[in-house]
Amino acid sequence: MKPVFLLSMPGESEWLLILLVILLFFGGKKIPDLMRGIGKGVREFNDAKEHVKNEIEAGMKEKDSEKKELVNSAPVSADISSAVMSAPVSQNS
Repeated sequence: MKPVFLLSMPGESEWLLILLVILLFFGGKKIPDLMRGIGKGVREFNDAKEHVKNEIEAGMKEKDSEKKELVNSAPVSADISSAVMSAPVSQNS
């Protein structure tokens, strides 16, 4: 049994019907203007998407650089082996 999808992509005949309805509503002269408007909208959407992506990446790079600065500026502890050697040893007998 084939699953039924309510929002599946239209087939060839559906696309033809959609194009015919658009042609009837807008006429042949208005379709280029309509497509130009749709193209501008898609371009603006993609530009906004790229802008948000770049801001997120810049924020991530800033966090990484802050983390590296914090690690590099942390004071380095003294030699642990010399501290262990000089520590007094208690003898319990």
